[in-house]
Amino acid sequence: MKFNDGFWALKAGVKPYFGLQVAKAEQTDAGLALQVSTCPLRSRGDTLKGPVFSLNVTSPTEGVVGVSIEHFSGKRDASTPAIPLFPDVPATPKFDIVKAEDGSSHSISSGGLTAVVTANPFTITFKSPERTLTTSGSKYIALYDVPYKWTLTRASTTSMLATDLGSNPNPGTPPEQVRFLNAELDIPPGQLVYGFGEQFGAFVKNGQTIKIWNQDGGTSSDQAYKNVPFFITNRGYGVFINHPGEVEVEVGSEKISRVGMSIASSQLEYFIIYGKTPLEILERYTRMTGRPAVLPQWTFGLWLSTSFLTSYDSDTVAGFLQGMQDRKCDVRVFHLDCFWMKQYEWCSFTFDPDNFPDPKKYLSEIKQKFGVKICVWINPYISQLSPIFQEAADAGYFIKRTDGSVWQWDLWQPGLAIVDFTNPAAAKWYNEKLSALIDLGVDSFKTDFGERIPHANVVFHNGTNAMNIHNMFAVIYNKYVFDLLKERLGEGEAVLFARTAFAGGQRFPVHWGGDCESTFEAMAEATRGCLSLTASGFGFASHDIGGFEGHPPPEIYQRWVAFGLFSSHSRLHGSSSYRVPWNYGEDAAKNMSKFLNAKHMLMPYLYQLAIESNLTGAPVQRAMFIEFPEDRTAHHLDQQFMLGPSLLVAPVFVPLGEETEYYLPAGTWTYYWDEGRKVTGPAWIKEHVPLEEIPLWIKGGSVLVTGPSGIGRPDYDYGKDVTVKAYGIEEGKEVIVKVPADKKLEPAALLKVKTEGGKVSVTVSEGSCQYTVQA
Repeated sequence: MKFNDGFWALKAGVKPYFGLQVAKAEQTDAGLALQVSTCPLRSRGDTLKGPVFSLNVTSPTEGVVGVSIEHFSGKRDASTPAIPLFPDVPATPKFDIVKAEDGSSHSISSGGLTAVVTANPFTITFKSPERTLTTSGSKYIALYDVPYKWTLTRASTTSMLATDLGSNPNPGTPPEQVRFLNAELDIPPGQLVYGFGEQFGAFVKNGQTIKIWNQDGGTSSDQAYKNVPFFITNRGYGVFINHPGEVEVEVGSEKISRVGMSIASSQLEYFIIYGKTPLEILERYTRMTGRPAVLPQWTFGLWLSTSFLTSYDSDTVAGFLQGMQDRKCDVRVFHLDCFWMKQYEWCSFTFDPDNFPDPKKYLSEIKQKFGVKICVWINPYISQLSPIFQEAADAGYFIKRTDGSVWQWDLWQPGLAIVDFTNPAAAKWYNEKLSALIDLGVDSFKTDFGERIPHANVVFHNGTNAMNIHNMFAVIYNKYVFDLLKERLGEGEAVLFARTAFAGGQRFPVHWGGDCESTFEAMAEATRGCLSLTASGFGFASHDIGGFEGHPPPEIYQRWVAFGLFSSHSRLHGSSSYRVPWNYGEDAAKNMSKFLNAKHMLMPYLYQLAIESNLTGAPVQRAMFIEFPEDRTAHHLDQQFMLGPSLLVAPVFVPLGEETEYYLPAGTWTYYWDEGRKVTGPAWIKEHVPLEEIPLWIKGGSVLVTGPSGIGRPDYDYGKDVTVKAYGIEEGKEVIVKVPADKKLEPAALLKVKTEGGKVSVTVSEGSCQYTVQA
């Protein structure tokens, strides 16, 4: 929210209360408890004036300092859904507090991070051993009373008007004023800001207004499906805003040298997360909010979808799978989109008997014949034309209006209602429908939607704050489905293909990038979305290969296939046209087969990255600045990325005949498709790239364990018949390589790789591995 008219003046009608002076400071078991006055304290009479902030500076885990600001403590809502903290890995609190001899300041230190609090004026300065990271200076914390009309630009207000006023003739009288709590942090010169979940605009967020409010706006707008109240900087720290509802963040877009964080609430909490590297920051952030689950190996293969508005039946599905198999484009997961159910009946969770007369038999047959897993499309919306609608309405399983009636509207499906997952009985009912599908042979669910959750004039079963569940709904919905798959199929076998998420949603992978057009521009949007998401604690990212909307020209389709097969997860999906490669020419199928084979061969490397994501929060797809924090050029790059620490991927976004351009950081790089080609960086490469290639480079000093060519699947024994390849290991230096085991965090084998006398030697120091060595 922007409160100012320029830098010096406030907007008309805005009334501020700034935190000016510490009136009282006490040391507690958790840290520091402060009372902060909003007026100078010159006499006892000044203690009768204006609001007072209750403020706590704490360190919940090593390397993290939290600032909790509270105005009216009586407004606490016990039913408000909180973001679960430390759900997977325990906190490691360890901090020291020092008070200045004259009482003018206190400091709290943990894991290399120190917060220095001064009393008059009230400020908080965050420092690392290397530098001052950022400061919350004088007047940086404030209450603002804002005329309601100024809030009409807010995402929640706009969506309320769009979703509620049209269907509710008496939505209530809006307040004259809305009170906001605001906190600011300095943006030091040279600091760049990234993250906030899946954002499709400019990758560097400086100068942008970010609204943490999930919306279904496609990839070509400032709306996002997966908003996360976390950002990471190139200066050695990240910031996690611990609030489940709408948060508005001005990243140098109101006050040029400050990040402003505002909420329409009486409590605001944020955490400064320090790390010597971006990966250490992400390790500490995901310790707080959760780590990505370990996924089954088969999920890293090719997913093929029936697409959305296409016509298909059991014969169409079998024809697709046979065609892919004939062209050595082996599908590992087949996805049935919306029309596996009857039209108008979404969701009934019942196969359309006209197209799939015996679904259990049919699914069993194609799984056996083509070696595929089955994924089906679902969402949390139930059309009133669905045969199960009345059952759920009578049982009280839907979100309701304040008058007790079921909340409904006609967008997406006629008269749809939304399952209220705060009602345990409703969640159980929903999961029973899905469990019946698992009995038929379904292995995974595409959990679509979950963004358009009403928040005005509605009530939830457990009385939760509707504004604060809007974003959290996605996490609750996906958790129920993910946990069901884990319960039914076993630990390490659960996977979703989810569109919406929020903080903590990374625990229930995989997520794809939503509705994009079939253009080079949209492909670049998808890339930025993936990189912003994985810079926000998510380990994996995917997108609709070829674009969702429209029918991509063959050239764009092929470029997107290459990009998709060197993403963590790869799915062919579209809206009104199929994405099978022969629709784009047999050369497209030939090239797809080549790229898919390369991904299969790289699985020992890729699956180890997936395991490390679960252990440390490190993403598989990484923005260049994450892997090369010391290279200032890398800090701005958003059209290329690292696939783990060793592989650089540079998708092509230009038509044939034009040169693509990308950057190689310092070191010696080996071209994956021609290992005789080497380049010493730093260097910008400008070249024509044929359709049968994607720029894929191996970083010097890397060791890759690769599987056999032509294996046709991602899930195989990574310790058998593999090749160990070393690239530019320094003479005498030993590199330890882990060979992963299926769904296990402990490696199947540890390899010690060393170069001596120009020759590569490999020793199995733990476990067993059948390998050949290639220098």
